[in-house]
Amino acid sequence: MAANYNSSLTLIAIFSLFLATTAAGRFITTTSPSISDGVNNDDRSILRLNPLFTSSPEECEQTYGFMPCTTTAAGNLFLIIVYGYLMFLAATYLSAGSELLLAILGPGLVGGLCLPALGALPDAMLILVSGLSGSTETAQDQVSVGMGLLAGSTVMLLTSIWGTCIVVGKCDLQNSIAQDNKDTKGFNLIGSGVSTDIWTSYSAMIMAVSVLPFIVVQFPQILHSTSGRHTAVLVALVLSVSLLIAYCLYQVYQPTLQKRHLDFAKHKHVRSRILKYLKKRALGRLVDSHGEPNREVLIRLFNSIDANQDGSLSIPELRALIVGMQLYEINLNEDDAVAKVMKDFDTSENNEVDFDEFIDGIGRWLEEAKGFKRTTSVVGPDSLKYVHDYYEETKKEHDLLGDQTHEEDEEEEEGVDDPRRTTIKAVLLLLLGTIIAAAFADPLVDAVGNFSAATSIPSFFISFIVLPFATNSSEAVSAIIFATRKKQRSASLTFSELYGAVTMNNVLCLSVFLALVYARGLTWDFSSEVLVILIVCIVMGIFGSCRTTFPLWTSFLAFLLYPFSLILVYVLDYGYGWS
Repeated sequence: MAANYNSSLTLIAIFSLFLATTAAGRFITTTSPSISDGVNNDDRSILRLNPLFTSSPEECEQTYGFMPCTTTAAGNLFLIIVYGYLMFLAATYLSAGSELLLAILGPGLVGGLCLPALGALPDAMLILVSGLSGSTETAQDQVSVGMGLLAGSTVMLLTSIWGTCIVVGKCDLQNSIAQDNKDTKGFNLIGSGVSTDIWTSYSAMIMAVSVLPFIVVQFPQILHSTSGRHTAVLVALVLSVSLLIAYCLYQVYQPTLQKRHLDFAKHKHVRSRILKYLKKRALGRLVDSHGEPNREVLIRLFNSIDANQDGSLSIPELRALIVGMQLYEINLNEDDAVAKVMKDFDTSENNEVDFDEFIDGIGRWLEEAKGFKRTTSVVGPDSLKYVHDYYEETKKEHDLLGDQTHEEDEEEEEGVDDPRRTTIKAVLLLLLGTIIAAAFADPLVDAVGNFSAATSIPSFFISFIVLPFATNSSEAVSAIIFATRKKQRSASLTFSELYGAVTMNNVLCLSVFLALVYARGLTWDFSSEVLVILIVCIVMGIFGSCRTTFPLWTSFLAFLLYPFSLILVYVLDYGYGWS
């Protein structure tokens, strides 16, 4: 139903464009036919239009020789709306096709290379065409559209969209952790918010690092030097491409790294839970006055676990111990947990654990637990409060890594019934999105430039405010909808998507922009725009990498960064003449 609706709107938009072509290049001027009053025979026109609808006497240039164009403000506003909607459709088709490919092929090359690149494709297209056609002087004028889009996309994603995701995804905070699907405190600025996993913090850190090419290309301006600017563009381009390759490789191997970290965290949590379980059941203290394992207490525990009373613990007996602890909260694979515990204890490698091996293994675990002691109130080795601290720390570490294999999440994922048909559909959606983006990027840039000329509004501000909604709205809407699930996993995926989109802007789109500037010999003169990108990316990157829980009040800081960015660019460009 939605697909048919989008298709109908697409046909309407394209039909409107071709209707408009009949008026392209034909304008009412002051030399239009006039009616004489019988007294004065001057050639005054009888038609006087509102400035919004007046046009210059010069004819506009039709893109591709047949696309509609006009020099009136109202006409160009209409074209911007239509072209913008078509770019929105291109982004939607690319997103839908990418998700289908991901469902078929899974993460790795698709998730690491294809999805980030396809998500940034509409922005990259607009940036490319903004300085590709026309003379060098024309390209220098139009390239501000590309920079406006680049800065506007970054600022919109990290301010208004970021803050909105906090508002719609907020849950009650308990012990500084958001409780899934529990939102009873309303708009409590401190008591409600969202929590993410540690991988989301890594994504924010990577995003902050991705601004390095902006600093490099801006270095001559920082030194107030007029020489070496072309070289700085080349160095920044090489650095940007290198970061793009590194980021894609990280995306390819990140699922494997995440699984390894998660498996290790689960194993540590099993250790801590066993220690806590033994401490609770022990008729005495687990360690003696010298801080060594208490053999008398541990032998009673050993015998209680040894169901066969044969002096050794077998795999079924260890399994019974682990199953009895009911470790449901970490979605434990029992076979894997038993194998790892057996490996920790069974130094003789005979698939059995005797009493001495049990004592040595518990001793190693207790030594590891002492490293997690968080309080100074522990008196003597017998207190063993560090066992509780160890358990809490390992549980928190597991939660931060984000376990994505819960049964409720698996039930939400639908399998692909017909892989061949789905693959064809995905490829067609990707082709359609790419063709629409490539076909209408150049006309959209021309319409922005003509609207700017007709209204005297700088094209940068038009592209900064308007174009990001066309090229990033699909991504933004999906992120907001996903955040409304009010779960840590959905919040983690939402903010990782936002940080990833900005990172691709900073490496892929910037690489296209720098290549364009270098190849065409354009002047890099975007100090205010670069400053805004640096401020927003570094502030939000540090903020996102230093914490995993964001109370509701943090959303208002993000919202305030958007008008701050606009005002800063305006003041620097028109108050201090930076541009």
